[in-house]
Amino acid sequence: MQQVIVFILVLSFLVFIHELGHFLFAKRAGILVREFAIGFGPKIFGKIHGETMYSIRALPLGGFVRMAGEDAELVELKTGTLVYATQTADKLDHVYLYEPPQQDQAVVMGRVVEADLEKELYILLEDQDGREHHYTLHPQAMIHYDQKNVVQIAPLDRQFGSKTTGQKAMAIFAGPLFNIVLTVILFTVLTLMSGIEDRLPVDEVVANSPAAKAGIQAGDLITAVDGKEVRNMDQLRYALIESKGREVKVTVKRGEQVKEFGVTPQKNGELYQIGVQFIHDEMRREASFGEAIGAGFTKTYDWTVMIVDSLGKLVTGQMSVESLGGPVQMGNITGKAAESGIEPLIQITALLSLNLGIFNLLPIPALDGSRLVFIGLEAIRRRPIDPTKESMVHFVGFALLMMLMIFVTYNDIRKIFFS
Repeated sequence: MQQVIVFILVLSFLVFIHELGHFLFAKRAGILVREFAIGFGPKIFGKIHGETMYSIRALPLGGFVRMAGEDAELVELKTGTLVYATQTADKLDHVYLYEPPQQDQAVVMGRVVEADLEKELYILLEDQDGREHHYTLHPQAMIHYDQKNVVQIAPLDRQFGSKTTGQKAMAIFAGPLFNIVLTVILFTVLTLMSGIEDRLPVDEVVANSPAAKAGIQAGDLITAVDGKEVRNMDQLRYALIESKGREVKVTVKRGEQVKEFGVTPQKNGELYQIGVQFIHDEMRREASFGEAIGAGFTKTYDWTVMIVDSLGKLVTGQMSVESLGGPVQMGNITGKAAESGIEPLIQITALLSLNLGIFNLLPIPALDGSRLVFIGLEAIRRRPIDPTKESMVHFVGFALLMMLMIFVTYNDIRKIFFS
């Protein structure tokens, strides 16, 4: 239960940062944001502040920022509907489809003859004597369908579709961008706390391990794998994963000599290992603030390359879909990291944030990357894609993602509890 709670808190924090990016840049572009939600499914908490409903929903596996005009606007007043309305400064600011509670302001009443809630912003009402009255709507007028269902109108200039392609692209791109920026910040903090890892001095070689059989000894300093420099555990770990168990050339410095050994890594779970342990006190040194910031960017870049490379291998079939991890595996890893201390928890949070940012940039329907593709096509064609067709593409993509989620969750449960 502790692991579950930690994972939900970490994931909710990452989702909040992601959605905050969308929210801030949407507001900056003048888009009406109807809801800022953490989670999916039924609403368990909601509070309206300003123009936006801030909510927490039952399934803590994501979130969303609902911008006016992203989907077809559902705010409407049907002809013949009896409405009651209050007005301020000669503009209707609240329109009720039921008899409202007692008001300090004067209330006008009539049946809707016609209404324009997006362009001209007016309502034409017919009173009891059959006379028609033209009323101007306030740009932030609220439509009260019932006591619980209250919706603000969205004039065209406040809708997502009315903005420039640059403004729309930035509102969508900002979500993944904020996750990537958070990764840089977390790696910077981690470096300030733990120092810079830039040496791999061997403390012990496990008996009968690949490293022992190859001739690597305690006191050696590992510097490269297959000619590529390795200066920390992450680089070494990824180089061994890339080998897939084939022999690699491990370069070490022994005293003043440089030696190269052929080593065949052994598979252990999803990792490949050669059987060495390192002198942790000698692997790191204290980092200055400038070095920590540099390390934050460097680690983010290195891990981005690793993640993109892994995704490429997944697409080309070089990596099995069995290696994918879902919420159960992420929760298991996050919980174990939390039990190990604050530094491992910060590292896994940074990696989850980076994965979330990169994954959302993939051109998969229903993800931010796909929406950016549609915005790019709109810029090339100089006219928007049919919203109905785009919505259908995203709907199908979301359904496929849910199927993938079910598969990886089953895979996680099998690996964690039954392997």
